[in-house]
Amino acid sequence: MLSKIKQDAESAMKKALEHTVKEFSTIHTGKAAPAMVENIQVEAYGSMMRLKDTASVSTPDARTIVITPFDKSIIKDIEKAILGANVGLTPANMGSFVRCSVPELSGERRAELVKVANRYAEAGRVGVRNCRRDALELVKKINKDKAASEDDCKRTEKDIQTLTDKYIAEVDKALKVKEADLQKV
Repeated sequence: MLSKIKQDAESAMKKALEHTVKEFSTIHTGKAAPAMVENIQVEAYGSMMRLKDTASVSTPDARTIVITPFDKSIIKDIEKAILGANVGLTPANMGSFVRCSVPELSGERRAELVKVANRYAEAGRVGVRNCRRDALELVKKINKDKAASEDDCKRTEKDIQTLTDKYIAEVDKALKVKEADLQKV
């Protein structure tokens, strides 16, 4: 029972870390990346869809994102969605595809993006701590119900804290990498 709680806690912490790293990938660092636009919501065929579900997104070079719709009739909708998403890109309709040039980041914009990355990292740390809290509550309940020995419960609590420290360190490491990437000119 206690090992299951520990496994579930580790799995939840891993998901929190993965989510944080995914959030970091959406912060644009001056280099073109499909993640910058692929989750933009496009109004097509009477419903909202993610851009990556309506078009292929590629980066032919470090400064350009090319979006090729599966159906050419929604190219105007894609342009409108990119402009409306306010991601700092200006789409150019090239007839059969949309090209977005990624502008050079100013020092001020880089500092803003570092703050955004720090917010994402803090949300990741909070997610990991919430997983710890939930797992510790279950362990305390088991201890209170005398379903396991007190020593086993204490050992499990210590293991959960070790996992928490490990995943928070991973979030911090990912943040350092993203900050360095953002500061690189």
